[in-house]
Amino acid sequence: MGYKIKSRIWIESENNVLLGEGRVHLLKAINDTGSLSKAAKSLNISYKKAWQLLDSVNKSAKKPVTINSIGGKGGGGAELTEYGKSLIKAFDEINKNCWAFLDEQLSKIEQL
Repeated sequence: MGYKIKSRIWIESENNVLLGEGRVHLLKAINDTGSLSKAAKSLNISYKKAWQLLDSVNKSAKKPVTINSIGGKGGGGAELTEYGKSLIKAFDEINKNCWAFLDEQLSKIEQL
């Protein structure tokens, strides 16, 4: 019989979520598309939901995570700052290390 450990991690700052899997997916989609609107569409979430998630990340972060340009005739855009890219990299590494640790710990159950 094979066992699996299920877990989700997120990082909080003063009871506000800075990063979690959903927010990281959104940041990666913004990086790929150059637009909050296109990122939202690619993740099948509303623009309003995407804006709220991004706003919460920016309010919880030490530095701006995105640089936004206002829409208009040519359309707006959004791009990640170097700090934003660093946050994604750090979160992905933490998440990977967390899964490796949990897989290691699962052997305690499997050995019983």
